[in-house]
Amino acid sequence: MPAHPSTTVEPATAAGAFDRFTDQRTVSLTTYRRDGTPVATPVHIAVVASTAYIRTFDPSGKLKRIRRSSAVEIAPCTLRGRVTGPAMRATARILSGDESTRAGRALAAKYPFLHGKLFPWYHRRKGLVTTNIELRAVDTG
Repeated sequence: MPAHPSTTVEPATAAGAFDRFTDQRTVSLTTYRRDGTPVATPVHIAVVASTAYIRTFDPSGKLKRIRRSSAVEIAPCTLRGRVTGPAMRATARILSGDESTRAGRALAAKYPFLHGKLFPWYHRRKGLVTTNIELRAVDTG
């Protein structure tokens, strides 16, 4: 997949690939449309060891694109999505069961109010399904 037009892609290695995102509150998640067009969306991120977790709801455009292609890129960004650093390639995997619970706990630990209370409540209220996603670094180094 092509790199996000406004960013460069940094090589990553599996060990410590997400270290630079540990304290980052928001990342720009780039997913790809069927025709290869990149779509960037700011999302919250939680990093645990060599894995990063994000969350969205079903149905959402980014989840639909991830189901079609697991290739994504993430880059540090502002709350409004302005990219502030180089991107890295990753693979997204939709979680279920205990893995999803673990990811939800990681996000709730980093964002107690937003991901611990507000988003789950809002999703339930609107009839949306909260969906946790695992990101794994693509070794390009």
